[in-house]
Amino acid sequence: MRPVSVWQWSPWGLLLCLLCSSCLGSPSPSTDPEKRAGSQGLRFRLAGFPRKPYEGRVEIQRAGEWGTICDDDFTLQAAHVLCRELGFTEATGWTHSAKYGPGTGRIWLDNLSCSGTEQSVTECASRGWGNSDCTHDEDAGVICKDQRLPGFSDSNVIEVEHHLQVEEVRIRPAVGWGRRPLPVTEGLVEVRLPDGWSQVCDKGWSAHNSHVVCGMLGFPSEKRVNAAFYRKLRKRAAKVSARHPKSLGRLLAQRQQHSFGLHGVACVGTEAHLSLCSLEFYRANDTARCPGGGPAVVSCVPGPLYAASSGQKKQQQSKPQGEARVRLKGGAHPGEGRVEVLKASTWGTVCDRKWDLHAASVVCRELGFGSAREALSGARMGQGMGAIHLSEVRCSGQELSLWKCPHKNITAEDCSHSQDAGVRCNLPYTGAETRIRLSGGRSQHEGRVEVQIGGPGPLRWGLICGDDWGTLEAMVACRQLGLGYANHGLQETWYWDSGNITEVVMSGVRCTGTELSLDQCAHHGTHTTCKRTGTRFTAGVICSETASDLLLHSALVQETAYIEDRPLHMLYCAAEENCLASSARSANWPYGHRRLLRFSSQIHNLGRADFRPKAGRHSWVWHECHGHYHSMDIFTHYDILTPNGTKVAEGHKASFCLEDTECQEDVSKRYECANFGEQGITVGCWDLYRHDIDCQWIDITDVKPGNYILQVVINPNFEVAESDFTNNAMKCNCKYDGHRIWVHNCHIGDAFSEEANRRFERYPGQTSNQII
Repeated sequence: MRPVSVWQWSPWGLLLCLLCSSCLGSPSPSTDPEKRAGSQGLRFRLAGFPRKPYEGRVEIQRAGEWGTICDDDFTLQAAHVLCRELGFTEATGWTHSAKYGPGTGRIWLDNLSCSGTEQSVTECASRGWGNSDCTHDEDAGVICKDQRLPGFSDSNVIEVEHHLQVEEVRIRPAVGWGRRPLPVTEGLVEVRLPDGWSQVCDKGWSAHNSHVVCGMLGFPSEKRVNAAFYRKLRKRAAKVSARHPKSLGRLLAQRQQHSFGLHGVACVGTEAHLSLCSLEFYRANDTARCPGGGPAVVSCVPGPLYAASSGQKKQQQSKPQGEARVRLKGGAHPGEGRVEVLKASTWGTVCDRKWDLHAASVVCRELGFGSAREALSGARMGQGMGAIHLSEVRCSGQELSLWKCPHKNITAEDCSHSQDAGVRCNLPYTGAETRIRLSGGRSQHEGRVEVQIGGPGPLRWGLICGDDWGTLEAMVACRQLGLGYANHGLQETWYWDSGNITEVVMSGVRCTGTELSLDQCAHHGTHTTCKRTGTRFTAGVICSETASDLLLHSALVQETAYIEDRPLHMLYCAAEENCLASSARSANWPYGHRRLLRFSSQIHNLGRADFRPKAGRHSWVWHECHGHYHSMDIFTHYDILTPNGTKVAEGHKASFCLEDTECQEDVSKRYECANFGEQGITVGCWDLYRHDIDCQWIDITDVKPGNYILQVVINPNFEVAESDFTNNAMKCNCKYDGHRIWVHNCHIGDAFSEEANRRFERYPGQTSNQII
């Protein structure tokens, strides 16, 4: 028997909702729906994936034909008008570059220009209906406020049959539900339809389908399922239920009862979402569902970060890796960031031209995550610095590496870092966010940190000792909470009420900053030790979705480095600010000189938030010599190291006055030190300390001739949170003959491949601002 009356969706035609046939209102609409003017003859709907009911690609039906809107000149004002057409009060945002996937058919409107007060989209200026020079890769979308216009009628919503869509997918283990460790990697496939969760008939189920499902759930690949085990399980449950109706077997049989809502799944395997596959849904009146079959089962292979056992980790790490590699930078959450690739031992970015979900999914799977949730353009994850290696990457989605995709090698004239591509990948659900929470804060982004411990006994909540709690530990806590970066890691939280939680259950927490949860960090275990007792000295955090990212212009250091013999009588002020080597104290002042290695320091903020001093203005220190306030005790380390890592000279650059010296063309300066002004570095600006400024040097008077390494480390004590600490160190080779110095091969600490860095360093020292 075959199920009768099925409806097959095309890949792009199934995610539709909220269709209305009249224009709905002005900024302050009347409560009487009959008083609202309409867009006569037009119908509107939201489409695309993955999305919520109040967001999506905007589609308009005109003269019986559905089409889209180009994102050229699209603004929030146009989104306001369209959201009211769709029955919502207003827009909260809009999207470009087909974020919800490209549509099909006509592109009805281009260069749409609205003031936001129009009652109908027909009142807005445009190039005219059907007149467009765009492609569907430029389809516009809207994000509406989830609040209906008064008088909105649900009768305008399309029929339920045409509203079917696969919004979510999950795996339900067939046995041991609730006891298996997360993430769940094998089980029955379930999809969420408008009337709830349903299973999928396994007739015709293929490895391509499993590949898509695993990708949506955050896994890079799938493996073959032991189908015989699941057949035996069903038979055993049925037999036990028949013999012992009131036994546990009956409960197992009830768990095995099937509610099929979907069949006929046909994926190519390159889709980023199951909704893009050809699907067939059962109708409500179908009595025979999946005859002779059973529920579809998948088994997924977790990536290295989520491997359930050390054996899996070792097996995955032992796979040979070629020179062509990929990494993510600047993301607030795991599995997201700016895409960077390795070419000729040097890391560089990818231009966003023709960047799409297929290419983004290849990157995500290559890194051990699932398929891509979003392909980002326009440097949404911050701008890179240095080379741009690839442009116009065109992947089919089947490639194992981004380098296997057709692409174009580019020059600096072809693309700029304002076009750096990024990704957001699907991640496995680990439940880590359920074991941590914040209390007492003014918002959900701040508060005293509480963690859940226990097992196999009862679980309980407790506090973390504030001793040694800092930015790195706070970064891990905010990441585990899903709140992005940490603005501050606080050791005292007396101003946040802890409620009835007073027990300290974790102490000695030390993190590297890369962990996914606090329980992966080193700590004292079950025996807590805290120097300062009481709830007021427990750990707290203030989290943020954005952070700064400082990089030193390494080429400028190499270009400007030179030696100066400076008379002692010109160095009184520098000595007062501790900018000379300790041997200068015993010099014959004011006679003689000090030998200084001078160079310019240009520090860029390429992150997504301004770099601000941790300390408030009330605690800044006035320095009479140089006539300005120092806002940070230690901002930069300047060191001369031997090849084996021994420090032979240091710059004593104790602190800086932070300000915007210059900015990119479209960025305005915000910070200036003069007259007790605000200090910081704006996104897109840089702070320049010229080689001829006091203390912009390393005192090498006592350094003997030889080969050395010049190392500059920004924000060495992690006082201020950044999206990426691994790029804060700059290193150069130095050759000093006692009279002259040669500085060459200057580069950011993570700009080269690991192999190239090993050849360069040859010492187990400070490769970045993190001690190895």
